[in-house]
Amino acid sequence: MQRQVHAAALALAVLAYASSAGAQAPKPTEIKLPKNKYTPEQDVQIGRQAAAEVRKQYPIITDESIAVYLTKLGDRLVANAPPELNQKVYEYSFTPVNVQEINAFALPGGPMFVQRGMFEAAAGEGEVVGVMAHELSHVLLRHGTANATKAENPWMQIGQLAGALGGAMVGGGIGSAIAQGSQFGLGTLLLRYSRDFEKQADLLGSHIMAQAGYDPRSLAHMFETIAGESKGERDPQWLSSHPDPGNRTAYINKEAASLTLGPAPDMSGFNTVKTKFAAMPPPKNPNARNAPGNAMDGSAPAAIGKPGQPVQAPSGQFRTINAGVFQASVPGDWTPLKESRSVKFVPQNGYGEMNGQTVFTHGVEFGLVRPSSRDLQEATNNWLNAIAQSNPDLRKAGDQRMFQISQRSAIGTPLANPSPLGGVELVNVYTTFLVDGTLFYYLTVVPEADAQKLQQTFRQIGQSIKLTDAR
Repeated sequence: MQRQVHAAALALAVLAYASSAGAQAPKPTEIKLPKNKYTPEQDVQIGRQAAAEVRKQYPIITDESIAVYLTKLGDRLVANAPPELNQKVYEYSFTPVNVQEINAFALPGGPMFVQRGMFEAAAGEGEVVGVMAHELSHVLLRHGTANATKAENPWMQIGQLAGALGGAMVGGGIGSAIAQGSQFGLGTLLLRYSRDFEKQADLLGSHIMAQAGYDPRSLAHMFETIAGESKGERDPQWLSSHPDPGNRTAYINKEAASLTLGPAPDMSGFNTVKTKFAAMPPPKNPNARNAPGNAMDGSAPAAIGKPGQPVQAPSGQFRTINAGVFQASVPGDWTPLKESRSVKFVPQNGYGEMNGQTVFTHGVEFGLVRPSSRDLQEATNNWLNAIAQSNPDLRKAGDQRMFQISQRSAIGTPLANPSPLGGVELVNVYTTFLVDGTLFYYLTVVPEADAQKLQQTFRQIGQSIKLTDAR
């Protein structure tokens, strides 16, 4: 009888084992490339130009040991990326940046920038690697040019896209470093991703991490750290270009359960690098570094007064400013704010933060654009179409007209846009060519309710413009 009991128990055990062995283990999510009309070579061309601009604008960390360490992490991830997505033409680079916010970004074709704040916030190497794997996934899935493809705008041929870059546009504080094609930038196309693209990058990133020997749950934990950065105030820099798809921790952890880890890496260098960062000078604030700054002395005020408060008419006193390729007269009580290829002049309460975003409600801007054509009307319209891609409510408010700026043929374009103060703001854009073919523009912006107050001032500024580039 005892022998029969043992035999029955053994049979049940064998049956249970067979049942569990026959049950299917969860499979990793299949990730498909989105539609893209550009080639990998074009991704590389765009990324190369944009990366050069970022390196001009941002405080690159030159410490060799940090750079070598970051490159080692990046190379390990690339080596474990799906070969069918890893194009031979890609030009990978992994650059540390001395900026305090928790952020990282990768440009089309391979250049990646990791901010110091990412290392300082991370509890371990796996968390930094997770974010790098996420960014690498955007490159591999070609999300930047897939965004451009989805725009389906006929102006956006590759030469125009790369030419308009002067840099690209990255979210958050990096935002104004690239794509000086306009203050509004092309970043919404190249580097501000949809929630679907974000989830794709999370999932593919977890696959790459696992192959490289890292626990993908470290990525989920890093996202929790990034989300906690806001402390109930405003979104972390990361979220301005990487919207949260929702349930991020849950689906990354679920995906991790379907993955097998590769050989464990040596992570002993992480603490050494964190110590190196701690000994460096204080990191930069990208909003101060790249936000418009004082055109005369290099300072970068965060705001000119308080947007939403009344804006008074100018004092009547004008001063002449000389900005290299042009001169103009502007109200003496307006504050200059400089960007890399443009300068604003703003009255009190006309620029600053409002409802969690930086707004420019009153004033003028002068700037330079890399044109897509030597035909003035075509170059102007291509540029305005690019602006409209990231400002879907911007619309023409009348017909274009021909006139002159400094005795050169120019085009005036009236536009209208919802004002952050409520109602409509009027934006008038005036364009002409410099001798070297660069597109010079002068624009005015004012809420419709204040238009009469500033009309004569805008006219006087426009009439004073003198282009001084050599002929």
